Amino acid sequence: MALSGLTIDYTRTQRELDRLAEFSSVSAPAVGRVMLSDADMAARDYLKSLFADAGLRVHTDPAGNVFARWIGAEPSLPAVVTGSHTDAIPYSGKYDGTVGVLGGLEAIRSLQRCNFQPRRSLELLMFTSEEPTRYGVGCLGSRLLSGSLEPSRADALLDESADAFSELRQRRGFSGSLSDVRLAEGHYHAFVELHTEQGPLLERDGLPIGIVTAIAAPAAIRVTYTGEGGHAGAVLMPDRRDALLPAAELALEVDRAARGSGSLDTVATMGLLQVHPGAVNGIPSRTYMEIDVRDVQLGRRDQVLSHIEELAMRIGARRNVEASVERINADPPAQCDPQIAATIEAACHDAGLQYQRMISRAYHDSLFMALLCPIGMIFIPCRGGVSHRPDEYSSPEAIGAGVEVLARTLAQLAEIAP
Repeated sequence: MALSGLTIDYTRTQRELDRLAEFSSVSAPAVGRVMLSDADMAARDYLKSLFADAGLRVHTDPAGNVFARWIGAEPSLPAVVTGSHTDAIPYSGKYDGTVGVLGGLEAIRSLQRCNFQPRRSLELLMFTSEEPTRYGVGCLGSRLLSGSLEPSRADALLDESADAFSELRQRRGFSGSLSDVRLAEGHYHAFVELHTEQGPLLERDGLPIGIVTAIAAPAAIRVTYTGEGGHAGAVLMPDRRDALLPAAELALEVDRAARGSGSLDTVATMGLLQVHPGAVNGIPSRTYMEIDVRDVQLGRRDQVLSHIEELAMRIGARRNVEASVERINADPPAQCDPQIAATIEAACHDAGLQYQRMISRAYHDSLFMALLCPIGMIFIPCRGGVSHRPDEYSSPEAIGAGVEVLARTLAQLAEIAP
């Protein structure tokens, strides 16, 4: 699509990213912005002021998802939407998620500047709590939007301070029933998310754009082993029921299960291990761990997951400790819409940018938006493939390239007739 005079003010977007990073619970260069914390609420106010300055109609739902709409010529048509998240795990960086929100805003502003008039409305969506930091559930906002999480279960979630989501959100001004958050299938015409790759492939290959074809399916389980504590010097080895030993054995089996799946797309991680009582001279009486398994193929992912669950119980029995296994979530993978991918490809050609097709091994809110409408994702390179660290970085030029491709994609999708 010809967009005469399209320009991307990537220096402005960088300034806004820098300003957003100042809303943080930790000192720079790290960023910490846990959902509905004071830092998060201040950041929301800043972002909503930017949305309003761009002439967008802003509203928030009971879960805290923020919507900013540019009304199209035919507002009754399902809108084209873009966006991401701005909550951040403690001691992370300034680009994860935020590029998709502020980049989405600049994509809309760039279309406004060149006097483009969208047929369909364009909407910018800032999801609440993509990160699982506070309540242990990732993509909380998009799960509720898509209906993949029961409202009653979401309201009952407790953080480490036993603060329920139902009470926290209402204290922060997000009143109303979570049942009203869910959107009907077809509410949106299409969703396109701009994001840093969070991996090294684009940088390694010297390419500015990745067109995502599929998003890996995440699953997570909790495993608890309960043995018998005691003094490290007084309990003889034949009499021990050490709860750490099965956990250590299971960690090795998790790694072995993923490597043995037959595909590089299978990954598994024991990312959390807690040992009680946690003393050098005390035999561990209880261990708690969380295990993450991902793949783009659901059947293969679930086969590996079931194998790990079976091993967890078998190892506990052999080590003479009590074992329990609980599934936290097991989400389906998402396929990006081929037509949207082709539209992104055409946008790359119009912008004179090279690209490659790729899968996303990290999951995003797009995974759950796929339950509502066709989706697409645009990746831009990040230095060293680093993410969730203070040194994560994408250059202003890389962000500008992604925003241009996003703007051209949104413009094309907004013109599609009913």
